[in-house]
Amino acid sequence: MTRNVGGIDRIARIVVGIVLILLALTGTIGAWGWIGVVPLATGLFNFCPAYKLLGVNTCKLKK
Repeated sequence: MTRNVGGIDRIARIVVGIVLILLALTGTIGAWGWIGVVPLATGLFNFCPAYKLLGVNTCKLKK
């Protein structure tokens, strides 16, 4: 797996994932909040399968 998620994109995914999971745990948004596992995982692993399919890469290029 090559990295294709980096920088601000990675931080945003982690934050959004945690917020959605917390909202699901408190019952604020119901079971749909568990979808937050997806952005949390892609942020932690620095890899997004959808980005790979679309040819998107937000990591900085190494010289």
